[in-house]
Amino acid sequence: MEERGTPLVEMRNIHKWFGKVHAVNGVNFKIWPGEVVGLVGDNGAGKSTLIKILTGYHRADEGEIFFEGKKVRINSPRDARKLKIETVYQERALVDLIDIMRNVFLGREPTNRLGFLNKKLMKEKSLSILKDMGLSIKDPDVEVRFLSGGEKQGVAIARAIHFKAKLVILDEPTIALSVKEVKKVLDFVRKIKKQGVAVIFITHNLYHVYPIADRFYVMARGKIVKEFKKGEATIEELAEAIAAA
Repeated sequence: MEERGTPLVEMRNIHKWFGKVHAVNGVNFKIWPGEVVGLVGDNGAGKSTLIKILTGYHRADEGEIFFEGKKVRINSPRDARKLKIETVYQERALVDLIDIMRNVFLGREPTNRLGFLNKKLMKEKSLSILKDMGLSIKDPDVEVRFLSGGEKQGVAIARAIHFKAKLVILDEPTIALSVKEVKKVLDFVRKIKKQGVAVIFITHNLYHVYPIADRFYVMARGKIVKEFKKGEATIEELAEAIAAA
């Protein structure tokens, strides 16, 4: 993908220490609207720490973050959500013991004039959101624990889109999923890309991210060691870059 216009997000010279461990070391990262970027590397490479800085769970010790060309401070997950940055964590995306519609609106539930939950609106909106994502779930009152792994990821992504995300961060979204469920998650990513939403896809499984990503950043030892556009590297070359880092 050719660089065009102002990046949606630009991280410049980001550093993060944990004691003597230099977890993120001078990272520069960009993503444009409607772009899918694969952030790849072995465990401990610094991928999750970098993203936690972008989403307000950690504060950078050095460096700057720009959103739509303006310098921003992201000191908490709430700050990130205000910028329309939504994160889907593989293990913490949803609460299993409550129903789908409550999960869709978790923490942002609509209320009526008396301050009670507007369950009718939540149900109607949930059905519409799930339908738009191509999820064949007919009853949003069902508890999330009864959904498949792929369906759970679909609901979590649908929630992000409903709240008008400009950037969706997927942290290992296909781990422990079947081949069929992986395909469904990748289809979800293609769908939101068409809506102009940018996606950062964090994974160590190159076979899942390669078909949908426009660019790749390879991280190792807290640094970006390689950057490729889709046409510049095969899966094998990406794997070699990770192994050689």
